[in-house]
Amino acid sequence: MKKTLILASSSRYRRELLDRLGLSYSAESPDVDESSLPGETPRETALRLAEMKARAVWEKHPGAVVIGSDQTANLDGKKLGKPHTRGRAVEQLLAMQGRTVIFATALCVIDAEGRAEKLESLTTVKMRPLTRETIEAYVDREEPYDCAGSAKIEKLGIALMDAVESDDPTSLIGLPLMKLTTLLAKAGIEVLPGLFSAQTPQD
Repeated sequence: MKKTLILASSSRYRRELLDRLGLSYSAESPDVDESSLPGETPRETALRLAEMKARAVWEKHPGAVVIGSDQTANLDGKKLGKPHTRGRAVEQLLAMQGRTVIFATALCVIDAEGRAEKLESLTTVKMRPLTRETIEAYVDREEPYDCAGSAKIEKLGIALMDAVESDDPTSLIGLPLMKLTTLLAKAGIEVLPGLFSAQTPQD
């Protein structure tokens, strides 16, 4: 029987990424509190929230396969979340200019039986030295208020970056598709038939 797939997210960026896999799915907002817990690192926050989001939706649709994801930006141990306003976006980018920021994108897939599998993908971004004029011009054009760290690599935000290193090219946009493909296969959803059935040749 074909499994029902649900993306626990209201993010259009995550929907656009998941569309690339050509799977039939629906999307539903998980409506959870995304605040960090006391003493929690940015990476711990991302992993916890990814599972919370997936679990919140799975509990409404038991028997479905549910994808949850969360992203945090880490600047010297300080979590940079979604700015939500112009002023906070400018403030974030001023703090980041000329420095290295680590983006943690956490992924959780809950299978039809309710078992959760989690992974994370780390992306290191070296920001260019930027003036306030440049930052304000970028913010006014892009309005990156729903993006952790205020810089959208898939659009004009890439001009703010000097270098990017990641284990998954879609991670920084918000949904690491290579890792997702692995977790979906474990949950019984294959992007391509037999994708993980090939055996490594033995010497």
